[in-house]
Amino acid sequence: MTNFPTPVTLGTDQARTRLHELTVIDVRTPAEYASGHLPGALNIPLDHVRRALPEIRHAAGRGDVLVVCASGVRSENACKLLARQGVTTATLAGGTGAWAAEGHDLHTPAACETRAGWSMERQVRFTAGSLVLVGLVLGLLVHPALLLISAGMAGGLVFSALTGTCGMAAVLGKLPHNRPHTADLNAALAALRGR
Repeated sequence: MTNFPTPVTLGTDQARTRLHELTVIDVRTPAEYASGHLPGALNIPLDHVRRALPEIRHAAGRGDVLVVCASGVRSENACKLLARQGVTTATLAGGTGAWAAEGHDLHTPAACETRAGWSMERQVRFTAGSLVLVGLVLGLLVHPALLLISAGMAGGLVFSALTGTCGMAAVLGKLPHNRPHTADLNAALAALRGR
């Protein structure tokens, strides 16, 4: 059995006082990142963390790395993934939601650079709710068997809550508005190499 580095959790006040010495990696989607991120955070979406492993390893070798997301769930998953690769990182307890709730500033890009989008949680709620409504309407107007769409969504939501995973978020994360532009990702990777 191999021992992996244990990810550390920093509170918002701890992270704020050390922000100047931390490399901050935001693993949310580009649309979420554009809606507001910790000062100096680099956007490397969760599904690109493996690709960025050499750069993250380089940055971690030169100083502490803080991984953030909206609530702390995705960043904790990223920290575990990195720990299995021998890279020690920390996660922000409560994510950017807790950061903002404590009154700390979130930076947003200039309006001309990018448009802010919905958070992943909001996208999931909208999609799930829409599919439940469609299933109900089709079940009532077309055929009762189509009510299974709504039942399937309910089952998926219960499974998501019990396991702490969200397959719908993974699918939605692959939509074009949630994908990083190659230039944006390359710039974040270059910034990590330069640390």
